[in-house]
Amino acid sequence: MSDPAWFTSAVVYQIYPRSFADSNGDGIGDLGGILEHVDHLAALGVDVVWLSPIYRSPQADNGYDISDYFDIDPLFGSLEQLDELIAALHERGMRLVMDLVVNHTSDEHPWFVESAAGPDSPKRDWYVWRDGRDGQEPNNWGSFFSGSAWQLDEASGQYYLHLFDRKQPDLNWENEDVREAVYAMMRWWLDRGVDGFRMDVINFISKEQSFADAAPVPGERYVNAFELFANGPRIHEFLAEMHERVFAGREGRFLTVGEMPGVTTEEAIRYTDPARGEVDMVFQFEHVSIDQGPTSKWDWIGLDRLALKRSLHRWQTALAHQGWNSLYWDNHDQPRAVSRFGDDDPAYWEQSAKALATILHGMRGTPYVYQGEELGMTNYPFRTAADHRDVEAVNHWKRVLEEGLDQQAALTGMAKVGRDNARTPVQWDASPQAGFTTGEPWLPVNPNRSWLNAASQVGKPGSVFEHHRALIRLRHEHPVIATGDFTGVMENDPEVWAYVRTLDRQRLLVVANCSRAPRQLELGDGWAGARLLLGSVEGRAEVLHPGPVTLAGWESRIYLLD
Repeated sequence: MSDPAWFTSAVVYQIYPRSFADSNGDGIGDLGGILEHVDHLAALGVDVVWLSPIYRSPQADNGYDISDYFDIDPLFGSLEQLDELIAALHERGMRLVMDLVVNHTSDEHPWFVESAAGPDSPKRDWYVWRDGRDGQEPNNWGSFFSGSAWQLDEASGQYYLHLFDRKQPDLNWENEDVREAVYAMMRWWLDRGVDGFRMDVINFISKEQSFADAAPVPGERYVNAFELFANGPRIHEFLAEMHERVFAGREGRFLTVGEMPGVTTEEAIRYTDPARGEVDMVFQFEHVSIDQGPTSKWDWIGLDRLALKRSLHRWQTALAHQGWNSLYWDNHDQPRAVSRFGDDDPAYWEQSAKALATILHGMRGTPYVYQGEELGMTNYPFRTAADHRDVEAVNHWKRVLEEGLDQQAALTGMAKVGRDNARTPVQWDASPQAGFTTGEPWLPVNPNRSWLNAASQVGKPGSVFEHHRALIRLRHEHPVIATGDFTGVMENDPEVWAYVRTLDRQRLLVVANCSRAPRQLELGDGWAGARLLLGSVEGRAEVLHPGPVTLAGWESRIYLLD
């Protein structure tokens, strides 16, 4: 049996550069700010750093609209600073993963400028152009950022496809020249020292070529055509080709992560099966859709914790013998985990942050820590629509006003699940701008920075930061956490989250009380003698004795039995 891949015992840290740390006082995070905090990452103990896009961009979608794949946007710094960051991370035993955004480019990318020059342009077929239908768009597909997914080009009379903002036209992956241009760019970055890619909405690159209408939704002119552009007919062919053209001969060192909205467990097994040579792991979205209605992410329906637990446990079971899970609570597109899945009341904030971290890091898969998550950062106290900056939220509010939709429901949804929650500046200290900048931050700092910040946690026993550091160390030290089998426990209990990991003769028990009230548990005599590897409350017995166990509100523990 071959040794497990290196990433099975690794932990990834995501940096959203705009909000991480600002070194020049312009209020926007940059590479200089990241360089100033490399030792924070080393102290945490992570193995990989993933950077959200820092390429040249008009910033219509905060860098996910790329105008030059081979350069750094001056907003963030320079290629030389990136080289310096790669070297600094490598010196400390960490890898750097770049964001790969190749479902679409910016409309200011030279490829699209040439494509839009006219129907006879050599690069016309590099993007998806179609004739209209009866004076309207080619079909009823809706954009993720509201409105139609098609934009009329007045000069030619044709429409181009943009699943996201109109300034993010979709590339035509059916064109072999497009694919080779992307692969050449990827090889260029790997040769420069980058250690892999997180691939943005990569399961959208193969689209059903009929471009037929999606099933209509009552009351909606434009609808989500997911089944026609996600996991399309050539997606596995494209990813296998990418692997062959980019990574062949370089296997074993790099990390490839596919962000795949709507992916099922069956599809994820195919995508991540090492024998198929596609990607190492996928980001799935099932568990971060639990609190949303069926028609819109803005339709917040509240958290069903039992459904959340069952969803993650189902993914653990499904990918138990083939493929690999990525594990995450939040990222740049999701609200803060403590506010969403935990309890951000100051009385329970710390324990719930530790509980969520314990649950996630004890599972089988590669855990991801989003900047500030290691501190237990919370959602921002949004009050009005004007507080939001994200293009997705701004467009949604515009639609609410234009169509006379329920404004209060919209504001609630934006406050609960809006992406700006994850994008407020990292709270380094208690100063007015949280140590993020000496200027005016591009997004306001959360007021709780006065007590929730890195300076008050790093090196402090029992802090959320130190709890994360301990969890990461345990994954490095105990193979049972990295690759052991997973068995859910107390599956129908909505408050207790528990599971067992097994490898050879070792058993690991992870248990967390996801409520404010104390809970008494009967673990059974089979766990007598297990030693406490990590607990969120000080002063607990080092060895588990027979009889019931009482967990305080939001308390979590990890036991190991040899």
